[in-house]
Amino acid sequence: MSIFAFGVNHTTAPLAVRERVSLTPDSVPSALRELVGIKGVNEATIVSTCNRTDLYCELADDSSARAIDWFRNYHELEPSEILPYLYQHRSAGAVRHLLRVASGLDSLVLGEPQILGQVKDAHRLARDTGAAGRVLDRLFQHSFSVAKKVRTTTSIGANAVSVAYAAVSLAKQIFGDLRPTTALMLGAGETVELACRHLTRQSVGRLIIANRTVTNAQRLASNFSGFAISLDELPNHLAEADILICSTGSSDPIIRHQAVADAIQARKHRPMFIVDIAVPRDVENEVGELDDVYLYTVDNLEEVISENRKSRAEAAKLAEELVDGQVSEVMGWLDALDVGAAIATYRSQAEVTRDAVLIRAEKMLAKGDAPEKVMGFVANTLMNKLLHAPTSGLRRAASDGRVEVVEAAHEILGLDASSATVRNDKSE
Repeated sequence: MSIFAFGVNHTTAPLAVRERVSLTPDSVPSALRELVGIKGVNEATIVSTCNRTDLYCELADDSSARAIDWFRNYHELEPSEILPYLYQHRSAGAVRHLLRVASGLDSLVLGEPQILGQVKDAHRLARDTGAAGRVLDRLFQHSFSVAKKVRTTTSIGANAVSVAYAAVSLAKQIFGDLRPTTALMLGAGETVELACRHLTRQSVGRLIIANRTVTNAQRLASNFSGFAISLDELPNHLAEADILICSTGSSDPIIRHQAVADAIQARKHRPMFIVDIAVPRDVENEVGELDDVYLYTVDNLEEVISENRKSRAEAAKLAEELVDGQVSEVMGWLDALDVGAAIATYRSQAEVTRDAVLIRAEKMLAKGDAPEKVMGFVANTLMNKLLHAPTSGLRRAASDGRVEVVEAAHEILGLDASSATVRNDKSE
C-alpha cells in the first residue's frame, strides 16, 4: 500500500494546459469511478480548481504509471502535451504535498483560505462516490486538522496580499458588517471580478456594476446576483454607493470631484469608501479632500500588500515546519496499517497450515495410530511448516549480505545474544 499524488498547478503548467485537464464537479464522479477501476488503484480523490488539478491515489502496488496513463488518455493528450508539466509525489512526499495544498502553502496567493474549502468539497465528493475509503479519508481529515492548526498558530492568512482582497478588507474595517452596504463597481475586468467575489463572501447587501460595455457588466453581474448599468447611468447611482471600487482602462478620470460632493450631500454625509485601482486613475485626486470620503489608490494598497507579503512569507516558514512534523505522524499511521495487514495475512496462513495438519492428525487417529505418534507428528509438522518461510528468508538475506534483515529478525523473534551463544556452543 502506498500514497501517490500527481497533477499540474500554476507553477508547473501554463493556463492552456491547466484548462485542458480541468474537471467540473459534474464530471468528477465518473472520472473517479474510472480511476479506481484501474488495477492497483484502491482509492482516489481529485482536486480540480482554476489553478490546479491534483489526483491523490491509494495504491495496492506500483500502479502509478497506469494512473498517469489513464489521466493522459482521459483528457486525450499526447505524452509530450502533459508529461513535461506533471509533478509526481510518493509516500511521504505525497502526504506533504496534500498538507501543503490544504494549508495554502502551495497556492498562487500564499496562505489563501479558499483552497481548504475546495479540498474539503473534493474529498466529500470522492467519499460520496465511493472512490475514497478508509486510507484517504483518514489522510484528508488529517490535512484539514493541519490546515486549521496552521491558520490558528501562524499569521499566514492574517493579511491581504491581493489588491482586490485588500480593498474589501479595508471596506470591512470601515463598515464592519457589509450586509447593509451597497457596492458600486466601476469596470468589468479580472480585478473587479475578484473584488466582487470577495464582497459576495462578505455578504455585501447590494452589488452594482457599471461599465462602458453594458453586456460585459451584465455578464459579471449575473454571476453575483448584481445589477448592471452603463457609465451614462453612473450619476444616477453614485449616491447609493457605500463602497466604490474603480478599475477601468480609461485615460481620463471618470469620477469627478463635484459628482462625489453631490453624492455625499445626497447621502446626508454618510461615509463613502473609494478604492481607485486604475492606472491612470479613475478618480480625481481632489475627491480625497472631501469630508466623509475615504479614498485609497493602488499605491496605498500596494504598500499594505508589500508588508503583508513579507509577513506571510515569515509565517510560511513556521507553517512548513509544522507540516513536516505532521508528515511523520501520518506515515507512522500508514506504516501501522501495512504491519497490521501483514500480521493478518501471516495469521491467516498459519491457520490454514494448522487446519491442514489437524485434518491429517484426525485421519491418523481414525486409523488407530498411537496418540503419542500423532502428537509428535503434529508438533514436528507444525514447527517445520511455520518456520520454513522465515528461515528461508533469513538464509537469503544472509547470503545477499542484508545484515539489517538479520538484525531485525533477532528483535522481532526475540532472539537475544545469549540464546545465539547457546546455539553456537551446541553446534560445536
